[in-house]
Amino acid sequence: MTDPKKAVVLVSGGLDSTTVLAMARARGYACYTLSFDYGQRHRAELVAAERVSAALDDVEHKVVRLNLDSIGGSALTDLAIDVPEEATEGIPVTYVPARNTVFLSIALGWAEVLGAHDIFIGVNAVDYSGYPDCRPEYIAAFETLANLATRDGVEGRKFTVHTPLMDMGKDDIVRAGIDLGVDYSRTVSCYQATEQGLACGRCDSCRLRRQGFLDAGVEDPTRYC
Repeated sequence: MTDPKKAVVLVSGGLDSTTVLAMARARGYACYTLSFDYGQRHRAELVAAERVSAALDDVEHKVVRLNLDSIGGSALTDLAIDVPEEATEGIPVTYVPARNTVFLSIALGWAEVLGAHDIFIGVNAVDYSGYPDCRPEYIAAFETLANLATRDGVEGRKFTVHTPLMDMGKDDIVRAGIDLGVDYSRTVSCYQATEQGLACGRCDSCRLRRQGFLDAGVEDPTRYC
């Protein structure tokens, strides 16, 4: 029997990335999960990321520490910027400059070390809050970069960045996860969750998550303040 293919899966502890991990596992990948302690205000997500990774039988869970709060520029990394609790036009202040580029670059490096050529990330172009680094053209560009900038890429061992949620609404994501046995009570999506993982119920992430469960006809297991 051949060993399963390895994949690096970015896991934030939220609804989307947990669903992606379940999908990668269902496809038969040996999943190496990667999270980032990047100076975010909602640090309860790191506990959730470790929890869901273990529940979904990852091979190894790694947390990489970064200091994106040292440059700020986002309500998620600068406590002087309030997390908006009303819908806004354009790219919201919860956008973290270059976050997915940094995260995917580190995931790419770990994948090359592991001999893995598949990277999974839970970006979504439907309910994506306006973030420019969640669009399909961005992912395509990063995949091109990955195969130009690595030894494996130039030697013909190509990398693929998988985005199985890209064209799914939040309700479809919830249904897919439920079908795969995901326990969403283990996840934390709120941008300003308490240390205990209680969600505010007012930020953009909470609104999208709550509407997703409502539209899916599934009971919302989120613990709110």
